[in-house]
Amino acid sequence: MSLSMDWKKDRIASAHRGENPMVLAKMRSGFAVMGDTQFLPGYCVLLPSVKVNSLNELDYKQRSEYLLDMSIIGDAIQEVCSPRRVNYSIYGNTDVYLHAHIFPRYDWEPEERIPKPVWLYTEDHWFDCKYHFSVEQHGEMKQRLSQKLNEIIKNAY
Repeated sequence: MSLSMDWKKDRIASAHRGENPMVLAKMRSGFAVMGDTQFLPGYCVLLPSVKVNSLNELDYKQRSEYLLDMSIIGDAIQEVCSPRRVNYSIYGNTDVYLHAHIFPRYDWEPEERIPKPVWLYTEDHWFDCKYHFSVEQHGEMKQRLSQKLNEIIKNAY
């Protein structure tokens, strides 16, 4: 990962400039990126091409493309990570711009976590460095997700 974390100040603009090290693929509606935390390996985020506050600010064609791209990321996660299922969510409460979370869910998760949203995982899962994306630990998975995404995109569009 880049020594400078300036790309985090504006993740969308840095993706357009080719400076966001988390980018997996350029998609019709935006950018597929790795999630900052990887306690559920394969967690990704879809950033839109244009910064808007919500899905409703996009026209119908843009919304359709965004939601299709979100599901395509899920397809890639399923192929590469073999989760039990994939969860999709759009909130915008903390980072107040449109972005979609795509979380793989696994059979190996603690039984009490399986029926609950990922947001109920303890705070350390979100902030402890041992769960943060690192090239050393997650680089191969990132490369495989990127390859699978680009393969799917070529056939889907």
